[in-house]
Amino acid sequence: MANKILVFIEQRNGQIKRASLEAVKAANNLAEKLSYEVTAVSVGNEVSDLDKINVQKVVHYKNNELENYSTSAYSDLVAEFAKESDAEILFFGNTALGKDLAPRVSVKLEAGIIMDVVEFNINDGNIIASRPVYAGKALTNVKVNTKKKVFTVRPNVFSLSDEESGSAQVEIKEVSSPNLACKVVEYKKAGGKLDVAEADIIVSGGRGLKEAGNFKLIEDLAEVLGGAVGASRAVVDAGWRPHGEQVGQTGKTVSPTLYVAVGISGAIQHLAGMRSSKYIVAINKDADAPIFQIADYGIAGDAFEIVPALIEELKKVKA
Repeated sequence: MANKILVFIEQRNGQIKRASLEAVKAANNLAEKLSYEVTAVSVGNEVSDLDKINVQKVVHYKNNELENYSTSAYSDLVAEFAKESDAEILFFGNTALGKDLAPRVSVKLEAGIIMDVVEFNINDGNIIASRPVYAGKALTNVKVNTKKKVFTVRPNVFSLSDEESGSAQVEIKEVSSPNLACKVVEYKKAGGKLDVAEADIIVSGGRGLKEAGNFKLIEDLAEVLGGAVGASRAVVDAGWRPHGEQVGQTGKTVSPTLYVAVGISGAIQHLAGMRSSKYIVAINKDADAPIFQIADYGIAGDAFEIVPALIEELKKVKA
């Protein structure tokens, strides 16, 4: 019997993505319940800190042409190693890359797949995965019936602690001629800003800010908190902010420690992308806005008065 869980380690420019380390934590939690062994696999060129991943072994497929993501090469190599190691369960982070790679690998392995998992349980020996449905208003429990199983794990749900680092054995496998039928040529980061998908603190603005220029308030509050700037769909559609900052069902799903919603009413589509945040603070002029129903702390008032005062008080605290 194949008692192995394989975790794909995503990297960008040689740096391991946090979502992959969270996937490792989720895999270790499940492995403890099942008495399974966890191994990791990465693909790229030079990747830092593979030996610090909290697994027994990491296999790294290396080639300088694999530094950037290649749909064809990555899926071939991960599926090949999964078969070679006889892994029964595969974990990926539910990132943009993971959402592209995991389904391709599952097809190659003829494995069932469950995306965007937020919790794992065992029932009568079966793995039960919970994932959000109905725009995040509910969770559904799903079971995979195939022998091999693939899961993607929602970022920022399986939070990391200082004890998550390990001392993994790293095995390098040189790849002589990867299948580069399709590959990423270049990554371009928007203005060097912190990505909302990975930020621990997010300050988001909505239509209540009235115009694009008023987003300076959001930027200033995010800066003093050391967080990222987010936006609702309405302001992105209006051209006030780039799509990369959009939080919600048609944007990015986030689960930060702190989410501050300013001038956001709380439409279902927006809540679907941020309701799993640990602490939610809402600032809105409308005391009946739906956002207050899920907020841990709410301030009903004028954002143009509240946010500047909040920034000044935070600066005093930090000083």
